[in-house]
Amino acid sequence: MTGTTTVDPSEIAKFEAMAAEWWDPNGKFKPLHMMNPIRLDYITAQIAAEFDRDLSQSRPFEGLRLLDVGCGGGLLCEPMARLGASVLGIDAGGSNIPVAQAHALQSGLIIDYRHTTAEALADAGEQFDIVLSMEVIEHVADPLAFLTACRALLKPGGLHLCSTINRNAKSFAAAIVGAEFVMRWLPKGTHDWAKFITPDELYAHLRNAGLDPVDRKGFLFNPVSWKWRLSDRDLSVNYATVAVKRT
Repeated sequence: MTGTTTVDPSEIAKFEAMAAEWWDPNGKFKPLHMMNPIRLDYITAQIAAEFDRDLSQSRPFEGLRLLDVGCGGGLLCEPMARLGASVLGIDAGGSNIPVAQAHALQSGLIIDYRHTTAEALADAGEQFDIVLSMEVIEHVADPLAFLTACRALLKPGGLHLCSTINRNAKSFAAAIVGAEFVMRWLPKGTHDWAKFITPDELYAHLRNAGLDPVDRKGFLFNPVSWKWRLSDRDLSVNYATVAVKRT
């Protein structure tokens, strides 16, 4: 794995151009701000179940080391730190890191942010209890190599959570036509439909990377209530997976 990278420079450039807007709930990252509560509910429930933690406690993830790959401005890192985890956020886009660092400082949180890649961390022998790669895999050059690096970063018994977008006609209409052209939530060209991954493809990649998939859920947006919810059955557009490193 030494010296390899799954970073796609053209994908990184898209997000670096929007770096200053990470914490603007009405800016270019509005979709993530809207989705974040349901993402956090799912992530925290899975971590609590795997590591037998009580979410009613003030810092239930104390003692757990968590890596957020593709952390952006820190939308997931900050709540994980508040829950007690020791958090490292990494991003291949260098412009995102100062934004994340400044916001954590303003929030009174201690979070380690670095401009680096999952592959570089794996080569350095870093290990974590939890690895998050949310809305990242559809932007990398080699999904299987990326997930292999994520597995290398996990301790035995560690938990990997991944979210992405399904590849079908509905996801093209929702994630590209709807989000980029109709609602204009995202700049045109943010997503490449051909790089979207079906749930079965992602499960196969996870297994081939040496991880054991244990759960998957859909994230559904209701345009009437303007809210997101979890679904056990509908993975047609946004969805998440959970996998464990057994040994």
